[in-house]
Amino acid sequence: MKTADDLMSREVITVTPDTSVKELATLLTDKNISGVPVVDTNGKLLGVVTESDLIDQNKKVHIPTIVSILDSFIYLESPDKMEQEMRKIAGSTVNDIYTPNARTVSPETAIDELATIMSEQNIHTLPVVENDKLVGIIGKRDIIRTIIS
Repeated sequence: MKTADDLMSREVITVTPDTSVKELATLLTDKNISGVPVVDTNGKLLGVVTESDLIDQNKKVHIPTIVSILDSFIYLESPDKMEQEMRKIAGSTVNDIYTPNARTVSPETAIDELATIMSEQNIHTLPVVENDKLVGIIGKRDIIRTIIS
């Protein structure tokens, strides 16, 4: 059975938290990719930023539902979620919009597990990490290519 090592792209395109949203959008479009790992100045993986994060910048803000009882307000949803959405909408750098602590896999992860993770967790870009070092990246297209071969 094929593994992440067989599918992953080894030449990983990355961005830093200081990369502008405009630069990110240009990079994703020019390279025809759906997401990239976010790394610090030492190359340590911080998270992932995807097309979905860019699209979130243009969505409507969802205001949490509240109930008023005896001059008290009870939030039925987390106000923290609205704050996070507002930060993403107003974000000008990758640091404002990326997903920290991204789900990662090892080079030995089997293709069926990769597909399960991507499908069940709605993940489009999986960093491949070995010994705390980013060694590759797998996108949904990489898995789809196995159907052809």
